[in-house]
Amino acid sequence: MSIKIVVCSDFDAISEQAAGFVSGRISAGRSGEGSGFVMGLATGNSPTGMYKHLAKAANAGVFDPSKVRSFNLDEYVGLPGCNPQERATHPESYSYFMIQEFFGLLARKFASARVPAGTIIDQAILDQNLELCHREWREVGSGKGRAIVISESADGYLGWIRDNVLHDYDRQISAAGGIDLQVIGVGGKGHVAFHEAGIGFEGSRMLLVRLDDNTVANAVRDGHFASADDCPHFAVSMGAELVFQARTVVLLADGPRKVEPVMSALLGPVTPDVPLSFCQEYSARGGELVCFVDAVVGAGILEQRDMLLERGWQVIDRSSESAIVPVRDLRFSRDPLTGRFC
Repeated sequence: MSIKIVVCSDFDAISEQAAGFVSGRISAGRSGEGSGFVMGLATGNSPTGMYKHLAKAANAGVFDPSKVRSFNLDEYVGLPGCNPQERATHPESYSYFMIQEFFGLLARKFASARVPAGTIIDQAILDQNLELCHREWREVGSGKGRAIVISESADGYLGWIRDNVLHDYDRQISAAGGIDLQVIGVGGKGHVAFHEAGIGFEGSRMLLVRLDDNTVANAVRDGHFASADDCPHFAVSMGAELVFQARTVVLLADGPRKVEPVMSALLGPVTPDVPLSFCQEYSARGGELVCFVDAVVGAGILEQRDMLLERGWQVIDRSSESAIVPVRDLRFSRDPLTGRFC
């Protein structure tokens, strides 16, 4: 059983501490043999600072990015665009996010970088098939976001999604030897990526998820999309079952919204109502979970420190230490001859 919780002062300190840990693991390579490294990557605000520190470390030669292969957690289905290429390069796509926040900052690129193929699915055709082929799928989950489970007997468009989008991504990860280190954040209700509350753990390796109306409305309200018609109504995502097969999982969490889900996941029961809580079973069967949290999230953890230590977990308090190089002070310059960042 291995859970380590590092309490940092703020977002900058989380970003720096997590980047140092991750870059050390990449440098060591798989099982210390220098045979390359497979990373699982997340989008959202939580990892952005860490990505900037990792890019600076890679560009300084701390680790060789050409030895790294990556797999992202999720991608939207239904982004605006007439074809998969337009949808993949839409500013709200997770593919675009990764280029802007991480990949585009690297002077030497990863050996490969994969994102679930949500953009090759035509949302209008998906909607039509879900309406016409009721016997080929079912919804699961108790929350407002529901997973669409496609029957193994389904053919046509739904069967194509199951085999060529969901199963194929799972196969790619297996062919790479599995994920060495998976980066995750956590949602306000304890969800991981688009594994929403109420979706069971078993059979959740790759998910097609119907987004709830509140998620769509919030995306429009926050200015990400002009209208509900322009907003994706589905997503493709790794589920908790696949996430927690990584050899190491790194959780990043900061701010008041993350207090309850982190505490529930670590100290409450293991339940699909809090998908992150599966980390307890993951740890019990030998997985390594390393949590980097800020002082806001860490306050509750430090209050329960004795209970956590009784479980054999490690709590490291670095909340009094500030980041040496805050994220806002990181600078990337482009070589005029090569065009590469340094």
